[in-house]
Amino acid sequence: MRTSHVIGMAAISLLFWNTPALIAQESSGAAASANAAAAGVRQTEMDEYTRYELLAPESASFKIRYEVTATAPGAMVYYNPIRKGSVASDEAVYDAMTGEPLKFEVIGGEEARKDPLMAGEAATSDFIKVHLARPVPADGEGRMVIVKTYKDAKSYFREGDTIVFQRSLGIRRNSVVLPAGYELVECNVPSQVLPEADGRIAVSFMNAGPGEAALTLKAKLGAQTAASAAPRALTTKKSWEAPFAGETERERLSERAHQDRDIVYFLQQPETHSFSLYHDYTESRPGVNRYLNVVREGSKASNPSAYILDTGEKLTTRVMTGAEMVAEKITAEEPVSPTTEVVLIPFTPVKKGQSIRLRISETYTAPASYGLDGDDLVFDRSLGRPRNAVVLPAGWYLLASSILASVRQLPDGRIRLDFWNGRPDPVDVLIKAKRRVGAGTESSSK
Repeated sequence: MRTSHVIGMAAISLLFWNTPALIAQESSGAAASANAAAAGVRQTEMDEYTRYELLAPESASFKIRYEVTATAPGAMVYYNPIRKGSVASDEAVYDAMTGEPLKFEVIGGEEARKDPLMAGEAATSDFIKVHLARPVPADGEGRMVIVKTYKDAKSYFREGDTIVFQRSLGIRRNSVVLPAGYELVECNVPSQVLPEADGRIAVSFMNAGPGEAALTLKAKLGAQTAASAAPRALTTKKSWEAPFAGETERERLSERAHQDRDIVYFLQQPETHSFSLYHDYTESRPGVNRYLNVVREGSKASNPSAYILDTGEKLTTRVMTGAEMVAEKITAEEPVSPTTEVVLIPFTPVKKGQSIRLRISETYTAPASYGLDGDDLVFDRSLGRPRNAVVLPAGWYLLASSILASVRQLPDGRIRLDFWNGRPDPVDVLIKAKRRVGAGTESSSK
């Protein structure tokens, strides 16, 4: 087993690494992991995103930044597999909430399998075993960032004057950054192409399909370097082609795959015109101390609640109007009319280098978006996030969906549709459903 490492984001961060605190953390962590094991919990994760930075071609190496969220309740460790055929080095792990380094070690598969979290996993792979900063809360998350460098000549190599990055990617959200001076000449997976601040070219995509993305990316020398490569600052200008106001240049050229907002709608029985929902988002801007959820016109919000996914801490909520916001000198990032409903959620100001992830739950009543057309259930709503889901009420089967979706049945029999939208604009979702044969007017809940 490789020796343990603790690596700081910067030298100053090591000042906060407290040995007594670490001992206490390990003690409580062992208890939490034991409780998770006793409950038969297996390791689970979500919200994975990987960024590959291709290093000098002759090195056959690339730097990886892997963002992942542990979701097994009570778990205090997380196991990240090291891919076969790749030689890993320069590993570091950080807690995404505080930015502080996390303790980890590299272990073999046989040792990993001794942890009930990993029961049944293959023993042939090595793992980075990460000691989380705190137990994963019930209905919460343990976010981390794993940084490492891989050397893998089968994935990253030269073909004449062309460099090739060829790799099957099981993670659903990815970006690949070319070395300075290289232009993209081929990419077989539909992707956004975006400039880095220093002018390097990045390729980014979301894979909503059932299998791995067999990515082949090719590039050649020819791109500008140094100051001349830097892109011009993005603006709030909107497309002259759009038949409506549309998104700004800054919004259109933001990396869609890395956006961290997602939402799940739980449709109640259509006679109510109501649906409950939760939406998650991460706040990392220093000094920000509140979230304002502007309720769209035609909808009315009720029963708001919020908590921090990282810790389980409950937050206060307040429903107010645009007029009340003006009176209290609260500003929103979008225009708000005097009668518009706004849900205000205050929290402790975010510190530099840190972040929090919130889950906000509400019930909306929206007759224009949801109801009955004869005997048909109709849900007609514009969904703007990259990842959206809609759960039909109990007793209904899917009849139609205007937008491509993956569909699955939940253990309680309800149907869930997932809409992954890699475009920078919303999708206008129209869903229709009918009652199942023999179904009554069952109530729907989360």
